[in-house]
Amino acid sequence: MQIKNEKVGAQIAALRKAKNLTQNELGERLQISFQAVSKWERGETLPDTAILLDLANALETTIDNILSGGERAVNFKGKLAAKDMRDGIDALRRAGYLLGAENLIYRSAIEGISAKVNTNVAEMLADDFLRECLVAEAIIQNIMAGYYFDLTEVRGAFKHDKWYNIVAEYAKKYALV
Repeated sequence: MQIKNEKVGAQIAALRKAKNLTQNELGERLQISFQAVSKWERGETLPDTAILLDLANALETTIDNILSGGERAVNFKGKLAAKDMRDGIDALRRAGYLLGAENLIYRSAIEGISAKVNTNVAEMLADDFLRECLVAEAIIQNIMAGYYFDLTEVRGAFKHDKWYNIVAEYAKKYALV
């Protein structure tokens, strides 16, 4: 993670203002001058490492939230394949055929997933376009959890550009490209 003075400063200012503190009041809590706080917020300097814990405590946040400029820090957990996500969704669909669409185990699984994603998953599994939406959702959930996907491989997993474009947008947002 590259630390950017301007983002750190903007985050400190936003957190300070959310606590209804002036630069002077924050400085007093940290036993530093308001000018030092002002320099941080303008992105001219960064807080000294010796003061970061006290700063985080004063602003009721974490050090990584300050240093990341409020952006979610992603811990990369590894690489996954879009084909595996597609195979997983297809396996869920096949379970309906293998167990029977009215089987209690299958119905419970589908109803549980439907409740969590607030949609009718059985209908989505039956439609090629909507099934790809589930694949995209599976990929996005993993991206948000910190997994990497090769966008070239992801491209090949979709017949419909709409779902690929949404996944690519999330991958860029989470700096996974």
